[in-house]
Amino acid sequence: MAKTAKFVRQEVVDKATNLYWKKGFHATSMRNLQDEIDMRPGSIYSAFGSKEGLFKETLRNYTDMGLAQLDGLKEASDTPVDALKAFVKVQVIDTQTDAPNGVCMLAKTMGELTSENQDLIEVTKAHLAEISHEFVVLIKKAQTLGLIDQTKDAKDLASHVQIQITGLRTFAKLNNDKALLNAKIDDIFTHYPFT
Repeated sequence: MAKTAKFVRQEVVDKATNLYWKKGFHATSMRNLQDEIDMRPGSIYSAFGSKEGLFKETLRNYTDMGLAQLDGLKEASDTPVDALKAFVKVQVIDTQTDAPNGVCMLAKTMGELTSENQDLIEVTKAHLAEISHEFVVLIKKAQTLGLIDQTKDAKDLASHVQIQITGLRTFAKLNNDKALLNAKIDDIFTHYPFT
């Protein structure tokens, strides 16, 4: 008779996501994982293959949460630009208090990993590219609506938004003035390269 898993995979991945996001890949030990997700190392290896395997699932989970959030903001916003702006505000302002770490987990991972973790770097790059692609879709839609100059390269603008999110998250750790952060986010879409 086969043993049945005594855990809910998504709950484990959610807990591991928060732990990895807070501590980073290298600073998270198997003991940390064992304590956080309430699984023994053998069970972790059996379910996820390795610490790296679980980390890859947490990166996927984090990316899926961001994409779902962006989808919700598209539905709730009047224009594609409003959706992008709302997403940036959530990423920069809300993560100050509502996330395990005020820095994007994907950006943090890219900053932490070395060439010894090339596989994880490639996975992280692919997830960042997924988010960037969704930004491109929104920007192109805004261009067809006449909200953004059609001569601007949508991929360049999407990259600019990602760079701004990373920089503003760091700035937000230094300055907790929400009005200032809101103004800086609004400025992204009213100044170069958007205008």
